[in-house]
Amino acid sequence: MRTVRTEDIVKNIKEMCIEANHFLSEDMRQVFEQSVEAEKSPLGSLVLNQLKENLEIAGKDMIPICQDTGMAVVFMKVGQDVHIEGGSLTEAVNEGVRQGYTEGFLRKSVVGDPIERVNTKDNTPAVIHYEIVDGDQIDITVAPKGFGSENMSRVFMLKPADGIEGVKEAILTAVRDAGPNACPPMVIGVGIGGTFEKCALMAKHALTRELKERPSVPWVRELEDEMLCRINQLGIGPGGLGGGTTAFAVNVETYPTHIAGLPMAVNICCHVNRHAHRVL
Repeated sequence: MRTVRTEDIVKNIKEMCIEANHFLSEDMRQVFEQSVEAEKSPLGSLVLNQLKENLEIAGKDMIPICQDTGMAVVFMKVGQDVHIEGGSLTEAVNEGVRQGYTEGFLRKSVVGDPIERVNTKDNTPAVIHYEIVDGDQIDITVAPKGFGSENMSRVFMLKPADGIEGVKEAILTAVRDAGPNACPPMVIGVGIGGTFEKCALMAKHALTRELKERPSVPWVRELEDEMLCRINQLGIGPGGLGGGTTAFAVNVETYPTHIAGLPMAVNICCHVNRHAHRVL
């Protein structure tokens, strides 16, 4: 049994909130630079270069890469051989978010009630997803999610007879409907299978996958490649102003499902696709 103190969790969550809001992850930086070189549309190229300049200024001057610093989504994979010492794990995560957003001077966007809408003034609570796994480590991913793209996300309760073609059309429908509102170029997370809530969770988690990692299942790899190609042929382009770079990536996660259903979700993220990852 390994002991991890809550003060270490607070410290790391705080730092990850600040890191994710100021710096693009390495995989996102690489695909961004590739797209700047590949974009053929003059207007699309202009937008990408402006976004690139924005990212460089953000890192140099420690200014958030987007004014919407998001609602903190935290994925926690907790090893079953870990003992948390020093208080509540959930309270530690939220304290880390509070410190990150207040001390990092990040915009506070969370309201304490969805109808009364009074700002909590420290961007808490976070949305926390726990998973108990083997081992004695805690795997943490912090993904601040802006709502320009979040609002464009969809859940589709397809029929089994809709099959793979129905899945493809649902993805394209979500992207077409999003258009410029999701701040393209986008990263598109897709969850297929499970239940109503499981497919949405997979779609959100898919956004945090390293872009260089490829699925082990052949049909999933083929679906990702085909959808990225077809989405980039829609002509939405950077900033929604036209061009060949509507999406940087399509990441798909799958799970077993019921014989009577084919649930799927599309969670869209903007061009920064913020996330930070650490293992304690």
